[in-house]
Amino acid sequence: MICRILSRGFSAIAFAGIALMLVVQSAVAAEPVNKPVCLSCHASQQGKGGRPVVAWQNSIHAQNGISCNHCHGGDPSDSVNAMSPERGFLGAPKEAAVPAFCGRCHVGIRDDYLNSAHGRALGRGGPTCVTCHGSHDVRKVTLDLINEKRCSSCHPYARAGAIKEAMATNESRIVQMERDLARLRQKGVDTAEQEKKLFALKNRYHRLFHNVDVNRVVGEEAAIGKELDAQRTFLTDRQNEQHQRKVWGALVVGLLLLVALACHLLKKTYE
Repeated sequence: MICRILSRGFSAIAFAGIALMLVVQSAVAAEPVNKPVCLSCHASQQGKGGRPVVAWQNSIHAQNGISCNHCHGGDPSDSVNAMSPERGFLGAPKEAAVPAFCGRCHVGIRDDYLNSAHGRALGRGGPTCVTCHGSHDVRKVTLDLINEKRCSSCHPYARAGAIKEAMATNESRIVQMERDLARLRQKGVDTAEQEKKLFALKNRYHRLFHNVDVNRVVGEEAAIGKELDAQRTFLTDRQNEQHQRKVWGALVVGLLLLVALACHLLKKTYE
C-alpha cells in the first residue's frame, strides 16, 4: 500500500514537473513609444543634417532613452515649434559652455571635471566632454576611453596610462559583480540592497575618470577595492547557498527516484 501511494505520488510530481517545463510564457508587447519629431525630420535628411541621428542610434544615450529634446530642449511633439526658443530649444552649445550643458544631468562629474587640470584649461585649448565622449555618438564610460591615441593628441600619455592602470582591476570586478547579482536576482535572491551599494560604488568609480590626479585616483581605487571585497563576500555566501540548495535538491529527487524504483520492483516481485 505504501509503495503504491509513493508510486502514484511520484508519478503525479513527475507529471507536474514536465507540465511546468512545457509552459511557455507569452511575450508582452511593449507600449509604443512616441518618436520625437526631431529624429523623424533629421533621419530623412542627407549629409550633415542626418548624421546626428545615425551617430545617436548607437550611443549610450539612445540605449537609455535619452533623445534630442533631453539635451537640446524644444518640443519633440510639434514639428513646427520643435526648435522654438519659446518651447525651450537650446540648440548646440558653444565650446566653453559644453561642461555646463552636459552638467545639467551629470552634476557630480561636471564638478570633478571643472576642478581638474582639464577643466582649468577650459577655453584655453583644454578638452571638454565631447572631446572624449563624443557629441551625438556618446560613448559608454569604460577604460577604453583612456588610450594613447586620444590622450597623447594633447599631452604625454604617461599620467593617463598610470590612471588607467590603477583603475583596471576594479572595472573588471564591478562588471563581474553586476553579472553575478543579476544571476542571483533571477534565481529569486533579494539583491536590492547590494545592487544599490554596487551602483553607488560604480558612480564613485566613474567619477575618477575625470580626475587627473594620479595619487588621488590610486587612493580612491584602494578604498573602492575594499568595499568591493565586502560585496564579493556577500556574493560568495549567496552563491554557496544556491549551490547547497541544488545539491540537496538533487539528493532528494534521487532518493525519491530510488524509493519509487524499489516500490516498483517490490510490486513486480509480489505480483
